[in-house]
Amino acid sequence: MILTDIQGYLQKCGKISLAELALHFQMDTDAIRPLLKRLINKGRIRLMKGEKCGSCSHCSSEMIEFYEWVGLSQS
Repeated sequence: MILTDIQGYLQKCGKISLAELALHFQMDTDAIRPLLKRLINKGRIRLMKGEKCGSCSHCSSEMIEFYEWVGLSQS
């Protein structure tokens, strides 16, 4: 199941951007976000507060949207 795969990958990496997840799983970012939301709701990951650097504005939101493994609940 892809949710389990994403969870395992986040657990292994610790912290990763949405863009990196999309590349690794060969999925669109809009398809991954609902799965990440489920993991957030289960208390397994958290969305890290990202901030743009304020200079060129060329970074896509997916590049600065990071998720971090917290591994609390296993239900």
